[in-house]
Amino acid sequence: MILVIGANGQVGSVLTKALQDKYGKENIIASDIREREDSEGIFEIIDATNFDRIKEVVIQYKVTQIYHLAAILSAKGEENPLRSWDINIKTWLNVLEVSRIYNIEKVFYPSSIAVFGTSAQRNNTPNDAYLDPVTVYGISKVDGENWAQYYHVKYGLDIRSIRYPGIIGYQSLPGGGTTDYAVDIYHKAVLNETFTCFLKEDTALPMIFIDDAIRATLEIMEAPIENIKVRTSYNIAGSSFSPKEIASEICELYPDFKIEYKPDFRQDIAENWPKSIDDSEAKMDWDWKPQYDLWSITETMISKLIEQYKMTVEV
Repeated sequence: MILVIGANGQVGSVLTKALQDKYGKENIIASDIREREDSEGIFEIIDATNFDRIKEVVIQYKVTQIYHLAAILSAKGEENPLRSWDINIKTWLNVLEVSRIYNIEKVFYPSSIAVFGTSAQRNNTPNDAYLDPVTVYGISKVDGENWAQYYHVKYGLDIRSIRYPGIIGYQSLPGGGTTDYAVDIYHKAVLNETFTCFLKEDTALPMIFIDDAIRATLEIMEAPIENIKVRTSYNIAGSSFSPKEIASEICELYPDFKIEYKPDFRQDIAENWPKSIDDSEAKMDWDWKPQYDLWSITETMISKLIEQYKMTVEV
């Protein structure tokens, strides 16, 4: 049985469905602090800050794998740094301890490009770059990576992790991340609304389409254990682009689309992150390869959002 903690989030909701499709709904336990109205299959209410509640579910269902996705993201985290740190770290340590005690076979931990700071080269940032993040979210992810390696070395726990770039998906609304403009911009385009961007037009950041992110997650978890050489976290990359470049692609489909730029505190965060990512270690160790570029992301986002909004616009 596979337990997904944080199943209601941007990644969690799509990953849960992918796991259900692959292994059967009867073998996946989705969980979060509240149940979604549209949830299917097994669902358990879990506050991941509660060690005993995680333990209860693990014992009840004889869980063998855990995907831990609960976290407060970068921009949202800066509004209350101490609370963000407490939640992000406490939930992860609870998962690690339950996994150690009850001999969980595999654990997935999502890290982020937020781990990189001013010391890392910004172009083609390597996997082993020095990590000095500038947000509490990034700090918590570095700490989480190190705890993952510690539990693997000391207890033999099979923990696998990838550093997600900004994730672009149509299944959920933005959730408080610095790269979330790249989701909201497509919603505004489909709704024929002007988009106000909180980053400067030329701020390039690494991005990945949700389908690639989910596929990478499944692939690393399915890889033979001897192939997993990095026990902190693997870089993965999709493609890198700026708000201006996204807007240009959108204008191919919506010539009247309007965008204005009003940078805020998130601009400072973005300027300390990589412009592009070197994911050669993931490619070498478990054959990672992205499938979506900016144009295919744009086409898919527009098409899927039109369906969601029940519009009759031709793409």
